[in-house]
Amino acid sequence: MSLISTEPKDAPRVGERKPERGVDTLAEARTWLKERGIEDIECITPDLAGVARGKLMPADKFFSSTVMSMPSSVFTTTITGEYPEEDDAFQHDPSDGDVFLKPDFSTLTAVPWASEPTAQIIHDAFHRDGRAFDLGPRQILRRIVGLYEREGLRAVVAPEIEFYLVKQNLDPDYPLEPPIGRSGRAEASRQSYSIQHVNEFDDLFDDIYEFSEKQGLEIDTLIHEEGAAQMEINLRHGDPLALADQVFTFKRTIREAALRHKMYATFMAKPMSREPGSAMHIHQSVVDIETGRNIFSDDEGNPTPAFFSFIAGLQKYLPAVMCILAPYVNSFRRLTRGTAAPINVHWGYDNRTVGIRVPNSGPGSRRVENRVPSSDANPYLAVAASLACGLLGMQQRLAPEEPISGSARGLPFGLPRGLLEALALFEDSGDLAEVFGPRFMATYRAIKQQEYETFMNVISSWERQHLLLAV
Repeated sequence: MSLISTEPKDAPRVGERKPERGVDTLAEARTWLKERGIEDIECITPDLAGVARGKLMPADKFFSSTVMSMPSSVFTTTITGEYPEEDDAFQHDPSDGDVFLKPDFSTLTAVPWASEPTAQIIHDAFHRDGRAFDLGPRQILRRIVGLYEREGLRAVVAPEIEFYLVKQNLDPDYPLEPPIGRSGRAEASRQSYSIQHVNEFDDLFDDIYEFSEKQGLEIDTLIHEEGAAQMEINLRHGDPLALADQVFTFKRTIREAALRHKMYATFMAKPMSREPGSAMHIHQSVVDIETGRNIFSDDEGNPTPAFFSFIAGLQKYLPAVMCILAPYVNSFRRLTRGTAAPINVHWGYDNRTVGIRVPNSGPGSRRVENRVPSSDANPYLAVAASLACGLLGMQQRLAPEEPISGSARGLPFGLPRGLLEALALFEDSGDLAEVFGPRFMATYRAIKQQEYETFMNVISSWERQHLLLAV
């Protein structure tokens, strides 16, 4: 069976700038690669952790074979490469059969850090009979986007991704440290929005911008965040799948650029105990497909019932999807009282102490910012989960609590305190099972439980420090 489209398209006009990212057909892909002298192609797809999996092959072989496959078990492995135990709800494929990968030509772009001319293309996973593979993160996000389309709606998102630059750490038993900047010194204080401290890593950010330009990726803004050598990149708003693809690609890009400068870029939610955690905030709005109007505002520019119901859906269901938005034990270390991270699902206008913030904006750009997800989350699943919560709120016509006008940091916790609590809420939500599908729910829960058990086999320095000689 062929999974590659060969439909023709009009040739580019004379003098038209060649796109750096994306084509429509196999024929255009062949021309695109030939014009750039591409020798190899990375055929990749995100797994449930957001890790790029796939195959590297010569360009000629890519065009000689229309079908590429990969074991389905790739989508049931933990972050440590183990496999979860079976139970009543989750079972492995007894034959470990293949899933078939179809290239999405809109994602074709260069790999600017590669030593040889190389391209990358993100693939979707399918069953042999052509059905979408229900454990593929891109397919899960497509499913949620499709639910909006059934309602005549189009979701729009804009992610913000925080990350740390750290010294290379060859021994994981040693704590991470900020890297040395161009001044010869490491940061030792909080420098939120400091231009000077961004300039400490000018050479690195020059590479990030260059790599991004060569991949057709658009950075909206770059800022220094609160933590030592903590940065944030904001992306322009757009289609949820396209933006999740960009986050997926940006993570690879930033890590590769950092390695060139003998440092690491990490998207761990809480890499250093005395520094703030890293988030992936998701701005969301919803547009009527027929009219193009933002449904969060009425003709007079006032917020609509749909706007309030979207917020209410986040309030009701965010705790139940926390295992997606905060997918590791480390993720919950970020969500502590007295930090910039939210600990509850209250909402407010231009209020950064709550989990759900409504930024200042005009009626046409009225949106809701979900501040709960951590930067270690799979961008496809995090966007899908956040949009699913809002959609359920609108479908059920939920009403939100009153907005918080002051600080919400002293209010009680409204989010799970740990991964096991989050998994229990996830598993018990029948509404989410209808949205995500029972197989994904069971598989994701089993993977996270196995990761938790693996973590529990590790003895921490805290235990050796405080328990070794005291108990």
